[in-house]
Amino acid sequence: MDELIDILNTDGTPSNRTAMKSEAHAEGLFHATVHIWFYTKKGEILFQKRAQNKDTHPGLWDVSVAGHIGAGEPILNSAIREIQEEIGLTVSEDLLQKIGIFKSVQKHAAYLIDCEFHHTFLSELAVPLKMLTKQKSEVDDLRLIPLREFEKELNKKIKDSIYVPHSLDYYFTIINRIKELL
Repeated sequence: MDELIDILNTDGTPSNRTAMKSEAHAEGLFHATVHIWFYTKKGEILFQKRAQNKDTHPGLWDVSVAGHIGAGEPILNSAIREIQEEIGLTVSEDLLQKIGIFKSVQKHAAYLIDCEFHHTFLSELAVPLKMLTKQKSEVDDLRLIPLREFEKELNKKIKDSIYVPHSLDYYFTIINRIKELL
């Protein structure tokens, strides 16, 4: 779905320009997204399997919830909206712990260049997996993966085959911050 988004400078500051998401991706313009990682007290991470119709990384396991921040939309509002849309869960902003902003550049094709600043949050998943409702156009599946299993997979460097290829630094930052909360 195309949407109007705010364009950022290469350092993440506002450029005072907006563009359609498709234009930002075609031209490699920086913009903001939200990433929300859900974890359980048992030490599991919620992953979503990206829908097969996605332009990037179809069928790969990815962050629990992610999405673009609409033009003028407050970051927390975007996170709460994306959680509701993608997994059918209603959360309040006090349940979201921001852990940082991560710069990411991925060239998927000549016409599709993702230049993003991921505003990244952690939140405890306090409901059973079966209570979540997948957004069919975005999410093929949801699964809880034990933190230790995920860490072993990353250390074996098999992440590129089943996980979206975020940087290892990004993934290990997520793992270590969740460990701090357990």
